[in-house]
Amino acid sequence: MVKIGSIELRHEPLLLAPMEDVSDLVFRSMCKEFGADLLYTEFVSSDALVREIEKTQKKLTLSDTERPVGIQLYGKEVEALVEAARIAEAVNPDLIDLNFGCPVKKIAMKGAGSGMLRDLPLMLKITSEVVKAVKLPVTVKTRLGWDEDSKVIVELAEQLQDVGVAALTIHGRTRAQMYTGEADWELIGAVKNNPRMHIPIIGNGDVNSPEKARAYFDRYGVDAIMVGRGSIGRPWIFREIRHFLDTGAYLPPIEIDEHVDLIARHLRNTVEWIGERKGILHTRRHIAVTFKGLPNFREIKIKLLQSNSLEEIEQLLAQVKQKYAGFTYSATPHNSDEQ
Repeated sequence: MVKIGSIELRHEPLLLAPMEDVSDLVFRSMCKEFGADLLYTEFVSSDALVREIEKTQKKLTLSDTERPVGIQLYGKEVEALVEAARIAEAVNPDLIDLNFGCPVKKIAMKGAGSGMLRDLPLMLKITSEVVKAVKLPVTVKTRLGWDEDSKVIVELAEQLQDVGVAALTIHGRTRAQMYTGEADWELIGAVKNNPRMHIPIIGNGDVNSPEKARAYFDRYGVDAIMVGRGSIGRPWIFREIRHFLDTGAYLPPIEIDEHVDLIARHLRNTVEWIGERKGILHTRRHIAVTFKGLPNFREIKIKLLQSNSLEEIEQLLAQVKQKYAGFTYSATPHNSDEQ
């Protein structure tokens, strides 16, 4: 069993990563349905939350069916993050997570997200003050360092533990790498196997198949694994990984009927949640990758990604089901290193 504060998770838990425009209420609920043990919201701007921006406040909407769930915050000012943490705590999540890992230029170059890796005293000050400001467990997600010459994670992990974080998630790349190259799980393992560390260490990066999850648990001893881009368009990856972890056997690839029905449900629920235009835009990222492996799919895919009509997309999805009736994937989609 893995404990984060008072949250108890099963042995070898699987977590859904906080991803902007991905980890919304609808997608989180689907990942929970397929066995994700702990979910995180999209990252929430502390400044926007303090300013009561409606779009940001909507990200705090949680459902009891998705618990345990954490709200992830980002920013660069101590006072704003402390106030945002208190606001987030008021909607009753199970934990607060601080984002010190987002590599996106518009965030990192302003000193937030992974930009904090260039100002470790400020990162530690923010973390300490947020821990003191709320009663919920506070966790952190970060990277190995800013670049190849500043991989500070082993020492930084100890410092974050010392100021009170309840768990630490490490993405196995530097900010300079963005999402290129392979994640360095050796350094994640070095943090986990540091005898001074006693909080749960969660590994993240390139988890897009059951065999990778099994290998990362076995080789590096992490307490939990966080799945990010490998879940996009494929919330059932949690079911596939859990079955493999528990039995050592693969589940059969998803059937085309179930596949289409899930994407259609995801689309409808997202449209109901945030409206047709925004719902379609949110779902496009999933549609762009979800049918990988279908032969001669390019023409339908282009139509799916260009459509701005819920009715038209549903008709196209019905065509997919009809055209590929009886189709069996030769291998589980997305088992490449592209995630």
